[in-house]
Amino acid sequence: MTLPLMPKATAVWLIDKTALTFEQIADFVGMHPLEVQAIADGEVAQGIVGYDPIANGQLTREQVEKAENDPAARLSLVESSIPQPKPRSKGARYTPVSKRNDRPDAIAWLLRHHPELPDPVVGKLVGTTKETIAKVRDRTHWNSANIKPRDPVILGLCTQSDLNAAIIAAGDRPDAAMPPPALEEDDAA
Repeated sequence: MTLPLMPKATAVWLIDKTALTFEQIADFVGMHPLEVQAIADGEVAQGIVGYDPIANGQLTREQVEKAENDPAARLSLVESSIPQPKPRSKGARYTPVSKRNDRPDAIAWLLRHHPELPDPVVGKLVGTTKETIAKVRDRTHWNSANIKPRDPVILGLCTQSDLNAAIIAAGDRPDAAMPPPALEEDDAA
């Protein structure tokens, strides 16, 4: 069972503001009934400010009233009451300072050997921006005279499996550059 936020503070509020039994409160907040009784006696949780589970949407007033009238009833959290953590996006990859000067070389290699890869995929593989990719492609990069195309796997900017997966995914796209059909001998004559 999912527990409420700040269980001791919630227990303090439920003890002070409701007529629930110690067992009901203990079951709801995930504590032992003797610990809830110690909170009520003032032996534990001195100075803890009560946390209202109704105001923050963890309980409804109807649930509390029903449980007050029936000592066998148990409280349960409202389904959407606890905020769920947001899935963390990958974000930009960190490239060590020593390898940052190798990025334009890797971009040039990818643009030369795999033109079917779109710019966002190249940026994700090497850990760079679309702007840098465009500057390397247009030869307007500040260091374009010294850029030598080098394999990003050898440079350590991506793994071979990531590169292979990106190439396969780019080949599966319907708008991927298709090589011109080969001429047959009958057509050449």
